[in-house]
Parts: sequence; structure tokens; C-alpha cells
Amino acid sequence: MTRMWGVDPRVLCRQHLLGEHVEMHMFLGTIRQGHSVAGYTSAGIVDPHRVLARHDALAAEIERRGMNHRSPMVLTASDEEAIAALPAAEIDAVANLAELARRCERCRERQAAGGTG
Repeated sequence: MTRMWGVDPRVLCRQHLLGEHVEMHMFLGTIRQGHSVAGYTSAGIVDPHRVLARHDALAAEIERRGMNHRSPMVLTASDEEAIAALPAAEIDAVANLAELARRCERCRERQAAGGTG
């Protein structure tokens, strides 16, 4: 499921970091194809207005960890127009942090280490 965790990228394990990065590209693709994102926004799963900023934060963390990032996200004028027409969503980063710790031992360890694990 496409999800914007909204937490500090440093606490994400490699799998969740790369996964959320791909999901930001997928979400932009969904918008570009004109598919409804109402279920994502109403459930607080993705805030379309933060997709670019979130992608860029994830990409910076990917590079900080010494991995290559070769998929910049560039919004066109029509992307910006389509996103502007969508409702914003409230992402509960605190709840998502707890969910990541519950689901993933590596994320839990990185959280305990302050994002340096």
C-alpha cells in the first residue's frame, strides 16, 4: 500500500526508506494518470501536497547512507495544478513511528539508536 510515513527518514530501515521513496513516485504517477486519491487522503495515508518534499527528504537520506539516487522527482505545471486541486491530508507521524516500531525490528533499532543504527 502506498504510504507516506512522515517520520524522520533517518529512523527508517533500508527497506522502508527505499520503499517509501518508490511509493512517492508511484503516488505522483497515480495523480498524473488522473486516478482518484480520495481514499489515501481521507485515511491520512498520503498528503499529495507533501509528496515532492517527502521524496526529496528520502532521497537526501538515501544519498547520506552512501546509496545512489538516480530518480529525481520533477513536477510539471500540470502536476502542480492537479496537486493543488487535491485536499491535503494529516499524516500522523507519531502513530506511524509506533507502527513502524511494531512492524519492523530494524526500524525499531534505528529509532532506539536515534536514527544512526
